[in-house]
Amino acid sequence: MTEKISTDVLVVGSGPIGSLFAHDLHARGKKVLMVDAGPQTAGRYGEHQKNSFLYQRNIDEFVNVIKGHLHPLSVSTRSDIPTTLDPSSYRYDAEEYAGFVLNNQNPHQKEEDNLGAYAATYAVGGMATHWTCAMPEFNQALERTWVDADGRKVRYPLGDRDLREGYARSATALKRTTEAYRHSARHQLVKKVLNQDAGFQVSELPLAVERREDENEHGRREFVTWSAADTVLDKLADPAWKKRANEADFELRAEWQATRIELEGGSETTAATVRSVHLRNLRDLSKTVEVEAKAYVIACGPVLTAQLLYASELDEKLNLPIGKYMTEQPMAFCQVVLRQEHLDDLEKHLDEVAGEKDRKHAQAAKKRVEDYRAAQHAILRENQKNFRKAPADPIPFPKDEPEPNLYIPASTARPWHCQIHRDAFSYGAVPPNIDTRLIVDLRWFGLSRPRASNRVEFSERYRENDTLKFRNVDSFDMPQPTFHFQLTEEERRTAGEMMADMIKVASHLGGFMPGSEPQFLVPGLPLHVAGTTRMGNDPNNDGKAQVVEERGHVVTPKSRVCGTSNLWLGGNGLHPFGNASNPTHTSMAMAHVAIQDVLNVLKTNKQK
Repeated sequence: MTEKISTDVLVVGSGPIGSLFAHDLHARGKKVLMVDAGPQTAGRYGEHQKNSFLYQRNIDEFVNVIKGHLHPLSVSTRSDIPTTLDPSSYRYDAEEYAGFVLNNQNPHQKEEDNLGAYAATYAVGGMATHWTCAMPEFNQALERTWVDADGRKVRYPLGDRDLREGYARSATALKRTTEAYRHSARHQLVKKVLNQDAGFQVSELPLAVERREDENEHGRREFVTWSAADTVLDKLADPAWKKRANEADFELRAEWQATRIELEGGSETTAATVRSVHLRNLRDLSKTVEVEAKAYVIACGPVLTAQLLYASELDEKLNLPIGKYMTEQPMAFCQVVLRQEHLDDLEKHLDEVAGEKDRKHAQAAKKRVEDYRAAQHAILRENQKNFRKAPADPIPFPKDEPEPNLYIPASTARPWHCQIHRDAFSYGAVPPNIDTRLIVDLRWFGLSRPRASNRVEFSERYRENDTLKFRNVDSFDMPQPTFHFQLTEEERRTAGEMMADMIKVASHLGGFMPGSEPQFLVPGLPLHVAGTTRMGNDPNNDGKAQVVEERGHVVTPKSRVCGTSNLWLGGNGLHPFGNASNPTHTSMAMAHVAIQDVLNVLKTNKQK
């Protein structure tokens, strides 16, 4: 039997976007229920797993954590049989059987069309449990401007004032800073070589991070706290938190999956209303819940959000282009081993750093390097006959010296976002016998523009005994996604220019690490899919009427689903023009604007 429960606001998805909705609406006295299909994996709801001591000491250990949390959404099945397969092994006729659909293997997925590396993270906190924490703003002339296929200049849905206010709220909620790594000798060396010697415009990468106050045995603040969903939730991230007097309730249910949104009403002049959302308990499939709320927020990623809307038939009921206009970033990557002369002349480089703020940090870093190098030379002199007794460190960076975190912002002149740093991804791990202090990662993120042909489709719907079903389902019994994505000729050409630019920057730092030479990564690996539930501002689509010709967008500038009165979306799927920069900061800004709309709607409904 299905249990019925009620709340003011239901939030589906517990990443930073959903957490901002939950925190800010709860702070305004609203009763909030948040659900996530994934498990709770940390002491605090949605904490960044990179905050562990081990991973801060050895970032490459974190690579396998990321891999373990990424769940591919569409895996192309193979019909060819390996020639070395034991002849007695089971095989099937590929002409008769299209393939199988276990663990998101998808016989309808063409390999050449796939975003093969795109994945979801099923966990409380979502991908923010392992994200890079990069928080650049979108460039106004590049990412907030778009000329469509008909040559029309399309206005960005959010105005400058809304974005400024949203960015400010995001920066506070996620503790955005550019100062956490500026003191590092490695950071100052790379910045000096690229800016002063090579003439690039490199600056500090804005990050969601806070340097810890505690000091290590050398008296230095070695560790940081990476921001994630728990940072946004603040006190609500503590599972032991109890409500105080005059405060509304907050509850987070892990491993509860939203399966369907129920609509009612709606006409050519009035908006439809979400009546309820169905949930199922993944720990006990016999338990289901129907949640009735005053406002509903879906923020479970660009593909899974679109999937839930499709499973609820909102594309047909509201004539919405769900899954269309999808964008993703071509991405180039390499790893550089710092040049010998840079380390031999390290103190000279640091002494030449210009700029009042940087120079102060560089001088302090120079002193640390001089002291460390002198200490290692002393060890050599004392143990020349038995160097294994007390081995000296040949690298002049102290072992607790932080990594560089720099970037070149995207612009119309260079339409790609460039990160120059050292971090863990699902690729690019440095072998244990390589000293990571010598390694610098270069990640160049390109840009694709929205087109209806680039899309994610979901498995065909049909009815059996008046029950909605899907031809193929994913691991969570939802309609299987299939990607269709290609770059245009112009986008491919620009990607080539991006690669050449990355190689040029790398050439000033050092040589390429074997195995990490310049390369393009598997499509989807940036994990920055956007546009699947895009935001728009067409004047005749104000979100009030249900029955109209298919819109070019899914949500209004206030993130409310077109044709509905009480349903909002959040996340990267809303970005309408494509992006070169990391999208989370702008997604948070969009959510801030949406939260004000939720509050206005709840206030208006209360007054009626």
